[in-house]
Amino acid sequence: MEKTVYIDEKPIRLRSTAAMPKRYKAQFKRDYFADLMKLAKVFNIRGKRKVDLSDIPFEKLDHFDMDVLYDIVWTMAKSADRSIPDPIEWLDGFETFPLKEILPEIRELMQNSMPQSKKK
Repeated sequence: MEKTVYIDEKPIRLRSTAAMPKRYKAQFKRDYFADLMKLAKVFNIRGKRKVDLSDIPFEKLDHFDMDVLYDIVWTMAKSADRSIPDPIEWLDGFETFPLKEILPEIRELMQNSMPQSKKK
């Protein structure tokens, strides 16, 4: 699945593929699905249609790592365009990186990366 989002008024292609979890782990040395589960727990997003950073309760902030969101967005961008540079250099190319606006846009891509079995 592929989607174009605007970050700092620049169109950025994001892509979710079967290789994305492997690319994430190769780059960040963390398990993609474990990080997604941590995000789900912090946001308590089961059944929610909209995810917003302001939804995070104060008591859960100790468990929230913004790097995970930056890393997921970078991995999606790298999956769509292999020419993008390493994460820090890529992020340096933006004046702003409004995660609060990007998060609802990438939610569908994150869900698409979760393994699902279809009932026959």
